[in-house]
Amino acid sequence: MPELLNLQSTARLRNGAQIPILGFGTYELDPEDAYNAVTWALETGYRHIDSAEWYENERECGKAILDFCRSHDVPRSSVFYTTKLKYNNGYEGVTRSIQKSLDESGLGYIDLYLIHGPIGGKNARFESWRAICEAHKSGKLKNIGISTFGIKHLQQIVDFCSQEELPLPFVHQIDLHPFQVRSAIVEFSRQHGIVLEAWAPLVRGLRFKHPSIVNLSTKHGKEPAQILLRYSLQKGYVAIPKSSSKARIASNTRIFDFELSDKEMQDLDNLDEALVTDWDPTDCD
Repeated sequence: MPELLNLQSTARLRNGAQIPILGFGTYELDPEDAYNAVTWALETGYRHIDSAEWYENERECGKAILDFCRSHDVPRSSVFYTTKLKYNNGYEGVTRSIQKSLDESGLGYIDLYLIHGPIGGKNARFESWRAICEAHKSGKLKNIGISTFGIKHLQQIVDFCSQEELPLPFVHQIDLHPFQVRSAIVEFSRQHGIVLEAWAPLVRGLRFKHPSIVNLSTKHGKEPAQILLRYSLQKGYVAIPKSSSKARIASNTRIFDFELSDKEMQDLDNLDEALVTDWDPTDCD
């Protein structure tokens, strides 16, 4: 039987830190929508907010978190905030980007900071990681990781960390769902103690009407999005759905009162079609 989960459930990172297993993503939300959506998410009970330098809404995400904490007498430490590096542009450039993200959010520290992608080449990734590790050591970044790395990139960063005596990534955020299972990347990440985050757990709505998803929705009396999110959590992933709808933000949390069977999970895995929902730099140089 799958572990009993709830909205407060967390996954343990390699350093002992806890990351909420259900996060709220803010990709493609403009500043005003990001502020409103993050506020609604926090009011609903989410305690994990995911942004990025690329999204241009770090300031609004941070403000929504701080305003919520003040108005509800909630400590800032109870909200897990993630953001990501836009460009792998050298140690100094990355150091400036980290400080800019800190300043934009106004949160004092960042709970999780990720290399947003492997683009730029091996040496650029290494310099990014060196700068990130330095900021982690200083306490500015509580946890650190990567996003959308392929097997080659993963092996290179593992080797680099070993040679330079730097910490391995704690988290790998990548698009994971029944139509893109990425078995090799998942296995490699787990072999090295890296927690997986699914940034496209809802397949961007592209497969809500797939017969297998519709059948499971009918059987369990759940919406397609809820089936897909439950799949993510039972796979052991941290899921980061996004929505600008207050009702949808709430409905995406109603995934803790049912379970998918082992056979249903396997059937969902068998839907794999290597579907790319946005970008896929996993085989770049």
